[in-house]
Amino acid sequence: MKKLIIEARINEYMMRDAGNTNVPYTPEEIASESVACRDAGAAIVHFHARKPDGTPEHSAEAYSDIIRRIRRASDILVHPTLGYNTMDDHSAEGRLRHIVELAKDKSVAPHFVPMDMGSINVDRYNPVSKQFETTTQVYANPTGDLMYFAKRVREAGLKPYLTCFNIGFLRYVNAFADMGLLDEPLYMCLVMTDNVYLGGHPGTLKGLQAHLDFLPPGKRVEWTAMSYGGNLFGLAAAIISQGGHISIGLGDHPYNELGMPTNADLIRRIVAIAHECGREVATPAEAWQLLNPSESAVQPA
Repeated sequence: MKKLIIEARINEYMMRDAGNTNVPYTPEEIASESVACRDAGAAIVHFHARKPDGTPEHSAEAYSDIIRRIRRASDILVHPTLGYNTMDDHSAEGRLRHIVELAKDKSVAPHFVPMDMGSINVDRYNPVSKQFETTTQVYANPTGDLMYFAKRVREAGLKPYLTCFNIGFLRYVNAFADMGLLDEPLYMCLVMTDNVYLGGHPGTLKGLQAHLDFLPPGKRVEWTAMSYGGNLFGLAAAIISQGGHISIGLGDHPYNELGMPTNADLIRRIVAIAHECGREVATPAEAWQLLNPSESAVQPA
């Protein structure tokens, strides 16, 4: 079986008061956590730049600072965010601006760029009060914006990370591949959502299988799976045994049911499960080779 690619999703928009004080905010903390996750077995780190108080930061300068810190200490592959709801400029150009700037300098160019292949409601539902805490939050990714992302990401020589919350997103990936806007192998993240987030497939075997049933037919695909708002460990062995990869971290779920783990603690648990399943874990260089980037793509630092 192919080696397992583990992605550490270390902070997203998660705040420390949500249940885990180990969520990294500052450039120093993000870089340190990235190195620790690499040492634990992760090949990729996904992160959001944050201000010291944890609020989002979207400038190219902030991302450049973080990536330089990471690369001084580690060969882990870098996967920053585009951002959306917290940005002043929601246009396709505005969302991609910092990535385009980073790509101009190979010393800070990321390896991956996320593309969420559809739109989804992201309001939080409180199952105790049986009420939605918000009612207007939409993660909007119009088709025209996605076409813009696909073209510009290819021009920048970066690898799109195709995030799919439900079957409709997978069908869009297939259409974009048919249109020649995406290069194979397609690197797809199958998202499941739990607890307060209802927009994705549930974090169950049936939820995962529904994704797998609609992977783009006839296309070369490498897929990874994550649970936004839920504990992924119950599905980890099934994902690993079926040839998928793992994306996990405190950015998606605080995992306070396990105490107060760090991101690196979560990665070590996944490595142990992989070994129990008889599957080896990929280094960053091995992960990059497996994902087969184009010749013009940025190589691991």
